[in-house]
Amino acid sequence: MNKPKAYRIEVSPAADRDLQKLKGRIRLHDFERLSFSIVALAVEPRPHGVRKIKGAEAAYRIRAGNYRVVYEVYDSQKLVLIIQITRRTETTYRP
Repeated sequence: MNKPKAYRIEVSPAADRDLQKLKGRIRLHDFERLSFSIVALAVEPRPHGVRKIKGAEAAYRIRAGNYRVVYEVYDSQKLVLIIQITRRTETTYRP
């Protein structure tokens, strides 16, 4: 039985800044949960609970505790590009 090939995870500079800011500000448990969710995208880029972002061809978002990870999936390249990581608030998805 062949193991499916894992996707490569790349983090955009903006998302990397988001992660660095969060690293010092949130509890270790929450940061580990967020990190695990991102790493898990390499195995399953569209996990249970994923939401497609309207108006974007390849963009999705997942929830990791109180945080949202916005990313794009490029199946032909086996690539998951992390675009943004933000805290979920009441105004997160309002236009």
